[in-house]
Amino acid sequence: MGLFSGLLGNAGQIDLADIETEFSQILLPDEKLQQAYKVIRDLIVFTDRRLIFVDKQGLTGSKKEFMSVPYRSIMRFSAQTKGHFDLESDLHIWLSGADSPLTKTFNKDGSILDVQKALAQYCCRS
Repeated sequence: MGLFSGLLGNAGQIDLADIETEFSQILLPDEKLQQAYKVIRDLIVFTDRRLIFVDKQGLTGSKKEFMSVPYRSIMRFSAQTKGHFDLESDLHIWLSGADSPLTKTFNKDGSILDVQKALAQYCCRS
């Protein structure tokens, strides 16, 4: 992903090898990384057990918040693609016990649809 694309907030799937070391400290011994997407500096990571949102903060991004969401707590989700006058796409995830959805904003429709497909893959298992 190029610098210009990253500055515009275009999400893209990233190679799991690039984040293995960073996540080795927070994954359970038998937990496996499955897919990961980068939005500017932040990450959306799918494991075989949970969804992890990484919010990099500060100028250097060295301060990070890791938010873990077990798949069983995701009640529903939606993706709203951009239109002619609205240049952003929004992903909404409703969690059990929460009043309002968790929202992530994308500038590229294809990426938000890839993330929605991954959510369906991990959350809609019978």
